[in-house]
Amino acid sequence: LVAATPQLGSDLASPPLFVVHAMNSDEEGGTFLPLGGKERYLHVLPLHREERVAGALVIFYESAFIEERISLIWKNNFFRFLVNALIISLTTLLLIRWSVTGPIDRMAQWLKNLRTKKENDPFSLPPGGILAPLTREVEHMAQSISAARASAEEEARLRREGESTWTAERLKEHIRNLLQDRPLFVISNREPYSHVLKGKKVEWLVPASGLVTALEPVLKACGGTWIAHGSGDADREVVDSRDKIRVPPEEPQYLLKRVWLTKEEENGYYYGFANEGLWPLCHITHTRPSFRFGDWEYYYAVNRKFAEATLQEIEGISEPLILIQDYHFALLPRMIKDARPDSRVALFWHIPWPNPESFSICPWQRELLHGMLGADLIGFHIQFHCNNFLETVDRALESRIDWEHFLVNRDGHTTLVKPFPISIAYPALPTRSTLARSPSPDKEGIFKELGIRGKYLGVGVDRIDYTKGITERFRAIERFLEKYPPYQGLFTFVELGAPSRTHIKAYHDLMGGVEGEVDRINWRFQTKEWKPIIFLKKHHSHEEIQPFYEAADLCLVTSLHDGMNLVAKEFVGAKEEEKGVLILSQFTGASRELKDALVVNPYDLEQVAEAIRQALEMSPEEQRARLQRMRETLKERNIYRWAADLTSGLAQIRLGKEP
Repeated sequence: LVAATPQLGSDLASPPLFVVHAMNSDEEGGTFLPLGGKERYLHVLPLHREERVAGALVIFYESAFIEERISLIWKNNFFRFLVNALIISLTTLLLIRWSVTGPIDRMAQWLKNLRTKKENDPFSLPPGGILAPLTREVEHMAQSISAARASAEEEARLRREGESTWTAERLKEHIRNLLQDRPLFVISNREPYSHVLKGKKVEWLVPASGLVTALEPVLKACGGTWIAHGSGDADREVVDSRDKIRVPPEEPQYLLKRVWLTKEEENGYYYGFANEGLWPLCHITHTRPSFRFGDWEYYYAVNRKFAEATLQEIEGISEPLILIQDYHFALLPRMIKDARPDSRVALFWHIPWPNPESFSICPWQRELLHGMLGADLIGFHIQFHCNNFLETVDRALESRIDWEHFLVNRDGHTTLVKPFPISIAYPALPTRSTLARSPSPDKEGIFKELGIRGKYLGVGVDRIDYTKGITERFRAIERFLEKYPPYQGLFTFVELGAPSRTHIKAYHDLMGGVEGEVDRINWRFQTKEWKPIIFLKKHHSHEEIQPFYEAADLCLVTSLHDGMNLVAKEFVGAKEEEKGVLILSQFTGASRELKDALVVNPYDLEQVAEAIRQALEMSPEEQRARLQRMRETLKERNIYRWAADLTSGLAQIRLGKEP
């Protein structure tokens, strides 16, 4: 023993045996030993000199101190555990209250208010936290129930008042009695819903289309199958093994069958023959159509592909009813009818039909007319287009035409040609999308969002197409501001323009021309706080467009040639407060029905400019009277009546060849 602290010296006459063993084995270690009448803990650390053990350093601890420290550690740990447990418990309770019981309580109160009709904004359901999926489903269910309740109340009101207005429920009952549970098949190029990839998530969209606007209520009311080109980049990911999916996505009511096209087929059939050939051919806007044999071959092939898809769907169904939509499928009626003579086929042509001289420049006019006459019923928007079609058939094909009853007999098959003016869903009963929409901003709110000051608001809603007369419209606005300088700084026109068919050079060039006109006119008149024209270039949903309809002082529809134009009807339908004026081109089908609009020649800039002034200075009483009459027209001739007339006409046609 070389050295020891005074307290240990008397107790260590010789090194403990454990220390000797540690030195001999050259291993650090520790143990408890009785020493001086006390239990002590000693720790041995061998010391070296020239790589040999020269001694050891021994540290002694009172075991009571160690036990005290261990006890203190246990107490501290236990205290920490209690504190952590308390914090976790309180946090858990708060989370449960915030994320589970709270939302459930709010949801219960919300449902109670909805049931008792006490909720002013019933579809602003509070966030559901971890119950968000359940919250969304409850919200959707409540919206559907409210829409159904509103529909039932409207039906009851109509029955009480003895009115004959067509509604979705009346149409559904009519179709059920008419078809006797036979399904309805609709064929169109554009699908009512497309699925697209956003990041790694699949989302669904409703394409901007007057066709979809018109036919969606029909399929919802009637059920059946919609056959269309699957154009979404995620469309294939959501269909079943037969390329079908039930839609609408959140409340399925009918089947959508998708037909797949290659890029070559789409370019030739859609962009080529349909939209560079037939579209300018049928619209008298002085745009020269292009006819290429390769495009014609693709047009024929795609019509054949849709025919095969349709025949597959109607297999085993007796006398199926088929509604073919628009100029993309002129050959399809004959293809279906040749394979299934018992089918009832209607073709509705949504665009104008030109005079015989104009149509005769098409190299395949006979093939197109022969294909169309495979239908039992051909519908156009107005009688004028029916007359043009019959005159075209009379000049181009060997056939017998009954001009009194508008019948065409060719090869023993009879086709009825009739006008069916298409419309909108009006009165617009609440739907899930409209019920969920937040209150519309007023005119001042719209000006604020646009970052300008103003007093008068005009609106236009179009696909960017040369048939819509958009540049003519802007030049008329320019002329109006020239003639009436006091309106500078007060009147702003907002164009909600959806880019369309930009693969086609004429459309690409048109977009540049429209933007150039906007820049030129704005550069001429604008101030720091005001612009005469604001061009919002994107696809807008109905919910985005509705506030502009409601707030606008006027709507400009200046189509150079249009089958119907549903924008005009949508604007009138949106005017619940009956304030505003519709300025409508005489070259639209809608001008035949909406006679209280200010009807203009869109080529006459002076007349359009004067109509803008007249609209802005029209008295509230005259505005109300005009809108009331036009809204009454919409009420009598809405989309449900269009569907009822079209399906009734098809179902009542007598099948079989004439001698």
